[in-house]
Amino acid sequence: MPQNAPSFSSMLEAAEHSAVHLEMRDAYGVGGETNDFTTWQRTGQRDIDRNSAHWAPWVDLVSRAVSRGVSVRRARIVSEPVSDYIRFEHAGTTVNLSAGEEVRWLPRRRASDIALPGNDFWLFDGHLIRWNHFAGNGSSGGPEIADDPVTAKLCSEAFEAVWARAVPHERYEIR
Repeated sequence: MPQNAPSFSSMLEAAEHSAVHLEMRDAYGVGGETNDFTTWQRTGQRDIDRNSAHWAPWVDLVSRAVSRGVSVRRARIVSEPVSDYIRFEHAGTTVNLSAGEEVRWLPRRRASDIALPGNDFWLFDGHLIRWNHFAGNGSSGGPEIADDPVTAKLCSEAFEAVWARAVPHERYEIR
């Protein structure tokens, strides 16, 4: 990412109306979650304290955006039966919800006829894209910022199609 590209926090802080996030992987290997995921695998216990050192910065950032009137939505396309990592994500989603996010889940077999971009992304106010690139092992390959109107339209349409079919977190049953 170029040195002058905005941080994720500044992008969300600058959002005026919406921030949507589409996740399409069944496993991530993001460094900041490694210890929490390992603990969850070993004990079945997940950090769901919105005030914990892990969650507090996220909760604060999202809560501020939502309080400004920004709609923050996250959709996850998942294979079923779900991976351990998706079980782990599902167990922590209550914190996302408590911050003001809306979260939905779409079984991958119900997404077959949706034109999807090749990477996970955040789309801010329908025009600014933050691609999330990942390596094969799920580690972050770094973000990329784009604002091409045609690509933003693809992301917006893909997200809305997924959102329309997806199941709200409260009703999604892990399989």
